[in-house]
Amino acid sequence: MSATDAPASPAYRVLARKYRPETFADLVGQEAMVRTLKNAFAADRIAHAFIMTGIRGTGKTTTARIIAKGLNCVGPDGKGGPTTEPCLVCEPCRAIAEGRHVDVMEMDAASRTGVGDIREIIESVRYRAASARYKVYIIDEVHMLSTAAFNALLKTLEEPPEHVKFIFATTEIRKVPVTVLSRCQRFDLKRIEPEVMIALMRKIAKAEGAAISDAALGLITRAAEGSARDATSLLDQAISNGAGAVEAEAVRAMLGLADRGRVMDLFDMIMRGAAAEALHELAAQYSDGADPLAVLRDLAEITHWVSVMKITPDAADDPTLAPDERARGIDMAGRLPLRSLSRMWQLLLKALEEVAQAPNAMMAAEMAVIRLTHVADLPDPETLLRHLRNAQATGPVAGGAPAGAPAGGGALHAPMMRLAPSLAPARGPMMQAGPALAVQTLPEAAYLIFDQVVALIRDKRDMKLLFEVETTLRLARYAPGRIEFEPGPGAAPDLAARLGQRLQSWTGTRWGVSVVSSGGAPTIAEERDREQNEARAGAMTNPLVQAVLSAFPGARITQIRTPEALAASAAEAALPEVEDEWDPFEEN
Repeated sequence: MSATDAPASPAYRVLARKYRPETFADLVGQEAMVRTLKNAFAADRIAHAFIMTGIRGTGKTTTARIIAKGLNCVGPDGKGGPTTEPCLVCEPCRAIAEGRHVDVMEMDAASRTGVGDIREIIESVRYRAASARYKVYIIDEVHMLSTAAFNALLKTLEEPPEHVKFIFATTEIRKVPVTVLSRCQRFDLKRIEPEVMIALMRKIAKAEGAAISDAALGLITRAAEGSARDATSLLDQAISNGAGAVEAEAVRAMLGLADRGRVMDLFDMIMRGAAAEALHELAAQYSDGADPLAVLRDLAEITHWVSVMKITPDAADDPTLAPDERARGIDMAGRLPLRSLSRMWQLLLKALEEVAQAPNAMMAAEMAVIRLTHVADLPDPETLLRHLRNAQATGPVAGGAPAGAPAGGGALHAPMMRLAPSLAPARGPMMQAGPALAVQTLPEAAYLIFDQVVALIRDKRDMKLLFEVETTLRLARYAPGRIEFEPGPGAAPDLAARLGQRLQSWTGTRWGVSVVSSGGAPTIAEERDREQNEARAGAMTNPLVQAVLSAFPGARITQIRTPEALAASAAEAALPEVEDEWDPFEEN
């Protein structure tokens, strides 16, 4: 026989298809669903419609096919009934497994979303199965159906013929109308636990004759995020990549991951504030092929893991972690404060957004690392206030560091200076005196009635006129309906005419606004600046303010609020009280 007449070797099947579960016994990680279905089949309480939901690769479509086999299996002798243990050898089982059974129809709702596609199903359900016990309709990604298609299916789904079963699968259960959900028996397929996933991957690798290390299995399991299909596909790729021998280094290179131990080294450098070392380590990992975004994701994962371990030490028992990683994590959880970890988490979330959007990911990652190391050793607010109180009690020390600082002064003084932006108002790196400072009370306004005119202009949102009135109008005489003023520097020539017109249109009363050559009082802005300067001078004599300014060279007081102003602001921001309403169900 010639070479051309030799039988062709069977086509290669990827591991995700080759080791796809054929029975409920093969389905891993879904014990609750399997138990419910087995009891339903045993008690002959099989629902007419099922809906499977869960993340990708947890066995939704696979479960649907197993149910279809169980419904139509006739056993090796052709006399069997519905079962949760299909024989896999009878004609219905083999036809369903090969996707050629005429009575088991699979439809992809992502490509067939309209009413016409559903109408075909509605018209076909009237006819009995050609060769099987039940007609089974498997609709994958059912959430992709249009609203009209869902509505067209409702009546048939609620009262289908006895020989029809519907099985739906979806990853977006919230997009499925509640009218459909109420007509189905719902099963939520959960993520596969790491221990179960590792055991499954080890079993498949052994069946394939591949040697794989525990560290490599941990990396694959962590990357799969609970999806059996993802894990199997990654294992398939890793076996091909390693030519049958799979090590952790090869899996890291395949996934574009940085060495977990080196990422923990980078995390430790950042938390110590060692910016130069952290940048050098990041550059080294980048040179070795690590993706900057993946490095930051690993840092965020470590931050979350260490934070959780501080609250629940059992989190250290993660089977996907190597023993040395577990030991280092426990050590970090014991010595790092939760405030620093929370701050690290927030900054990393922001950094991940920046790196993902930046034109150069490495530059953005370096800037993120600089920022992380910059704030890593900042004192918490309680520590800062304690040092400020010490400074107030002992007075500022020469050189700008507060008294009571450690020897050398620099270790405390530098982080306190870096805290300045967090104490500053949002408009810039300047300081604001809080209510605890003994500041000078501002005097009441001299033009109480005229202030009502200014408030009216502000309420009407005429910002140009408001600015001119506050900065260039020097009031000489005021009476209701009459204003005389001396124009200040830069006053518009038509200010009097415009002000009179505006007031007349707003109040419905004619206003006389005239200009005088002298006798005008200072403008509102000039008076406000004078009062602020006096209050600022009073605040500068406060010892606590002096200590703050000494600790933060270059800081300035930009705003001073009195206790009365703070109380008014709080009252304005507070929700209005609601009077007790009559309750018709309350007993008299």
